[in-house]
Amino acid sequence: MQISQDVLLRAYRSMRTIRDFEERLHVEFATGEIPGFVHLYCGEEASAVGICSHLNETDTIASTHRGHGHCIAKGVAVDGMMAEIYGKKTGVCEGKGGSMHIADLSLGMLGANGIVGGGPPLICGAALSHKLLKDGGVAVAFYGDGASNEGTTLESLNLATVWSLPAVFVLEDNCYGEATASSYACAGSQRARAEGFGMPYIECDGADFFAVHQAAEEAIAHARSGKGPVMMHVHLARWYGHFEGDAASYRRSEDVTRLRAEKDCLRNFREQVSTVSTIEASAFDAIDSAVREEIDRAVSKAKSDPVPQAADLHENVYVTY
Repeated sequence: MQISQDVLLRAYRSMRTIRDFEERLHVEFATGEIPGFVHLYCGEEASAVGICSHLNETDTIASTHRGHGHCIAKGVAVDGMMAEIYGKKTGVCEGKGGSMHIADLSLGMLGANGIVGGGPPLICGAALSHKLLKDGGVAVAFYGDGASNEGTTLESLNLATVWSLPAVFVLEDNCYGEATASSYACAGSQRARAEGFGMPYIECDGADFFAVHQAAEEAIAHARSGKGPVMMHVHLARWYGHFEGDAASYRRSEDVTRLRAEKDCLRNFREQVSTVSTIEASAFDAIDSAVREEIDRAVSKAKSDPVPQAADLHENVYVTY
């Protein structure tokens, strides 16, 4: 698989932005300044970036409660996201959504979602729109292993097949639905579930950007060509608890340490690229430095930005035409 240096550097920057964005939130949330819940995407960056690198602004995605990575990979502005998480007027949703409800319809980002299994039905609607409008678009639903058991998800898999929708269902399996192991809670195999609804099933290692990128290329091309929906099963490892403040006592600390050592998709990416490309380490280091500065600016701006006022409460509640 040939990938240009420009694409590789953009992919690395996107993954690094997600990692640094989330790591900074881990620190800032502890200060008590951020309202609501925060669910971090650290360790899963290659999934969002490997998949969204094949999408354009016409294509649509729906996310989960752990949605920051999907937003960044789809192109949502980092400063607007940070302001939204801080509940500020300058946020992407003017401070009304917070961490779990970031959306930017202009980029095809239909929103993060606090409802487990809330994204797949939205994607069926978006995919039907793409099909009827014949705009060549593809709709992608990101959902977790816990959501794979929800009726909304199973109904969406069925509907997408019945209507032969240009949809890709991305199961991001980080082994836990909150604190319950998927090995305990998910009966049968995900492959069998996909095959039960008559759709292709593609499995890949979420710690390997190139594996995700190749699997996504195949899945998205299948859906875009009018052949119907596809399920992607991406095996991941989240580095933190289910939410910020989760003691994560259901996992052994040594297992988390091992995962961070063996399943760091950014480190793996740099090592893999060094063997197949002439990109110098200094290029990656420059990106690291630039991203740190970008995150610093976003946090500083978010903290000083204005909060919504009482008069803003009734604004942008209903769609007007």
